[in-house]
Amino acid sequence: MATHQSSIGVTARDLGLASCHSCGAVYSLSESKCARCNAALHSRKPLSLQRTWAYLLVGIFAYIPANVLPIMNTKWLGGSSSDTIMSGVVALAESGSLFVALVVFVASVCIPVLKFIIILGLILSLQFGWQWSEKQMHRLHALIELIGRWSMIDVFVVAVLAALIQLGVFLSITPGPGIVAFALSVVFTMLAATAIDTRLLWDAKRHDA
Repeated sequence: MATHQSSIGVTARDLGLASCHSCGAVYSLSESKCARCNAALHSRKPLSLQRTWAYLLVGIFAYIPANVLPIMNTKWLGGSSSDTIMSGVVALAESGSLFVALVVFVASVCIPVLKFIIILGLILSLQFGWQWSEKQMHRLHALIELIGRWSMIDVFVVAVLAALIQLGVFLSITPGPGIVAFALSVVFTMLAATAIDTRLLWDAKRHDA
């Protein structure tokens, strides 16, 4: 028992300490507020799993209309068109921009779905005690935080095009409702990733020990 616990390491909670989630200052567990930034002190993030579930579900629900509704509306003299994420990828590929199409597909489809799967796996493993490697789970969490911002590439492209291409009746590009849903999905998925208190992984390990 003692050998297993020592291999995991001594935590701040074992020493009766807690760090402020806002500024990182360390205090005794008996303290309730941070003297530096006046934030409430907690040994672990309150309701971490509940908030992660809420953010993740909103992100998933928002991702559905993001793929169904048009993300960009294009009007030109004599015609108009609306593109969803996938129709935009297909249009780019057919026009010969295979690399750009691949980047948009990875950033707008592969990365969001991968984040959903990883976050879902992490919170389910914490709730049901699945025997995953804690180090592996930390690496997965670090991965979704690293790649999360790249999901905004579609939002960035549409915003730039809408700002630059406004030629009146000749040609104009405006954002569609799908881009709003996509941005919401990305934001709430990022919130879900930050809501997970990864120290819970090691708490579960020590509890099993």
